[in-house]
Amino acid sequence: MDRRLFLKTSLTGVALATVPSVNAAPKAENNMPKMKAVPKQDAFRLGMAGYTFVKFDIDKTLDVMQKLDVHYLCIKNFHLPLDSDAEQIRAFHDKLASKGVTGYAVGPIYMKTKDEVDKAFAYAKRVGVKLLVGVPNYELLDYTEQKVKDYDIRLAIHLHGPDMPLYPSATDIWNNVCNRDKRMGMCLDIGHDLRYNQNPLADLKKYASRVFDIHLKDVTGNTKKDRAIELGRGKIDFPVFVRLLRKVGYTGSCSLEYEKDMTNPFLGIAESIGYFRAICDATRK
Repeated sequence: MDRRLFLKTSLTGVALATVPSVNAAPKAENNMPKMKAVPKQDAFRLGMAGYTFVKFDIDKTLDVMQKLDVHYLCIKNFHLPLDSDAEQIRAFHDKLASKGVTGYAVGPIYMKTKDEVDKAFAYAKRVGVKLLVGVPNYELLDYTEQKVKDYDIRLAIHLHGPDMPLYPSATDIWNNVCNRDKRMGMCLDIGHDLRYNQNPLADLKKYASRVFDIHLKDVTGNTKKDRAIELGRGKIDFPVFVRLLRKVGYTGSCSLEYEKDMTNPFLGIAESIGYFRAICDATRK
């Protein structure tokens, strides 16, 4: 769907809807107005990846989320440190709740040693989430799998495309978890996957059973030199992507991770959230 055509068509539809037909028969005063059908809600949720706000504190983060009517946050440890105690965590959740936000997961958390694996899972348990977005070293996967079983917390391994040697693609993660505990899966970053010259839509379809979290991102192309951009301005076909989310029965979060401008991201965040919602509405009809 061409972005300009989509926006032009949407705006034209809104304008026409406000103009009464000259041929319309007047309604009887006692006629009850027809109720509009309530659109079916999607099983997946729109959220925010905490990393988007790496330059801002949690108060600014929540203020932006409240204004954009976004209610789910993947918690980063620069907002809630790994060594936070029960009182600090309780206060943090209270602050989120005051803005109508739920912390649905923690991470990404990088794990290079067994001690870091231990701390990451203990942190997730204290925070009270059932999903840990993490990046354990390959040699720690056996140990990490045991922690998944011990804590009954799902692990979503985050992919980083060509920027890191660890887990560059969805296929790499799949190959490392497909024969492990079913609570081990991936955080599918669709932008990084494309920058590794993979097809993130095909990967969603192939690996849907192990996709536990999704980072919404658009990028300018399929090479390492390509960069993040507002949703709808890059190379990812979001109408097809949204239809595919429904087809595979995805029920997790689609969390915007906006990386085009980390120091002044607010207009880009708003545009991206609005575009994704518009695509969801348009493809639901």
